[in-house]
Amino acid sequence: MVCALGASVCFGTATVLQAMAARAAAGTGPGGEAALLLRALRQWRYLAGLALDGVGFLLQIAALRSIPIYTVGAALAASLAVTAVVASRLLRVRLSRVEWGAVGLVCAGLAMLGLASGTEGDRPGSAALKYAMLGTAVGVLLLGLVSGRLPERGRPLVLGLGAGFGFGVVEVSVRLIDDLDPGALLANPATYALLIGGGAAFLLLTSALQRGSVTTATAGLVIGETIGPALVGVAWLGDRTREGLAWLAVLGFAIAVAGALALARFGEAPVQEST
Repeated sequence: MVCALGASVCFGTATVLQAMAARAAAGTGPGGEAALLLRALRQWRYLAGLALDGVGFLLQIAALRSIPIYTVGAALAASLAVTAVVASRLLRVRLSRVEWGAVGLVCAGLAMLGLASGTEGDRPGSAALKYAMLGTAVGVLLLGLVSGRLPERGRPLVLGLGAGFGFGVVEVSVRLIDDLDPGALLANPATYALLIGGGAAFLLLTSALQRGSVTTATAGLVIGETIGPALVGVAWLGDRTREGLAWLAVLGFAIAVAGALALARFGEAPVQEST
């Protein structure tokens, strides 16, 4: 649980640092997205954000090897609460009472999950599940390739959901990799599912944030990366709660995700003061 919360803090803080770097880079000269990225890479905040993303990913892997997927997924969604709090300090974004309440809900939900979560399931995962993850990852990638043809109105939500499914594939695939020997890794479909799913998810999320509502895209992301993987973990990998505390886990999961959805506008840290 400590690793999951640590990953959430890393991802949430990284979002704000990268937003600050992008804002500073945008004010130093003209140019397209490539030029903006190159200028951002010269900013220490952007590099620090990338480093935090890397640390967060390693903590996420460690968490997925120790506690149920539903707990890790809810904790990662809680990174929006971290982004909101850090943005309120560093970017001087004003949070409403409702948003502060949502931050409190996220914390309460995670506390419930921490009390109710058992250890990770002991089922290894069937070959069919591994190929299903690979198929889902390829589907997410194909969605990214045809994203330009999607209807403008529903595109942010579809791309956000697709990104969520991609990150969900990563969460499940980590659990399906039980042998780190190079030969075993190359022969395991879950390895390719993890790589394709993660790459495709970043592609879709970037496209969603550029092409439409950040709030809508992030809401789709939160739903996609929490609910599906949680169900897979319980139904196929044996994730369970502590004896008699299933109700608390369900309640905590629902509260944490609801709080994250209320903070969906922080999927891309705002650069202007909010009223």
